[in-house]
Amino acid sequence: MTSTLLVTVDGTQIVDTQDEHAGDGDTTLDLTYSSVNYKDALALNGNKGVVRIWPMVPGIDAVGTVVESPTLEAGTLVTVNGSGIGETRHGAYTPRMRIDASLITKVPSRFDDFSAAAIGTAGYTAALSVLGLGDFDGDVVVTGATGGVGSIAVQLLSSLGKNVIAVTGRVDEHGDYLRSLGAAEVMDRAELSEPGKPLQKGRFAAAVDTVGGVPLANVLAQVQMGGVVTACGNAAGADLPTTVLPFILRGVALKGINSVTATPELRDEAWQLLANHLDLDSLASMTTTVDLAGTIEVGKSLLAGTHHGRTVVKVS
Repeated sequence: MTSTLLVTVDGTQIVDTQDEHAGDGDTTLDLTYSSVNYKDALALNGNKGVVRIWPMVPGIDAVGTVVESPTLEAGTLVTVNGSGIGETRHGAYTPRMRIDASLITKVPSRFDDFSAAAIGTAGYTAALSVLGLGDFDGDVVVTGATGGVGSIAVQLLSSLGKNVIAVTGRVDEHGDYLRSLGAAEVMDRAELSEPGKPLQKGRFAAAVDTVGGVPLANVLAQVQMGGVVTACGNAAGADLPTTVLPFILRGVALKGINSVTATPELRDEAWQLLANHLDLDSLASMTTTVDLAGTIEVGKSLLAGTHHGRTVVKVS
């Protein structure tokens, strides 16, 4: 009998897999790996803003092979990122999934199932964020740089030849790690953590923000004329205490990144960027592996802000 991780009103538990845990859809997948993202950590903690059905199988990343499908060849390595899995329907912390083929992305041939899971929603969101910046010259700042999205964004931007400034609250602890990913400079999060003037000295040509709140407001105030900022997270708060001044006086653009509902075409473009520019050795260096039971502790460390890099979950 195989096992499934299930969130119930009584807490998170490992149970024997039932057919219903696979969900509904026109395509059946045998899953091998998933991962742990911030949203998964919230789900594992029973957060009702994420968990919309009870009980629910968490896991917003699914990686495995096609068993049966109306449009995909059996044995094809595929991934599902977002699209409601692990939120509004059962997710990937179970060995089999049924889901519509229209929500499935073929994994580029450069990656195996483990590396595709290590990339997961974090890497895919990082790629969407980098795509959202467009072309630019000058320094680019990445907030929350030790997280999954931030780490991969740093590496991708460095690979693209950009001068990357990585922001972390633990410079002494993680400075070498971020520099190994390609960061040219490591900035202490404290420089962005306190409310500042609505318009400050222009330091950055572009920014990838993963945290929101006051840090994002300060980043916007420090972006140069015509710069672009992508935003994909709210770990530092969902509010944005800023003014219109960066937008109307410097022409700064703030672009939201929604990985859950991205079109298939944009998903493929993001995965192709990863295939072209992601360093697999760097990915391996930032990735650890746990079993289903181990995801619970990883989720706690993510919520506590003490986790860095990526964690892959072996589900089969």
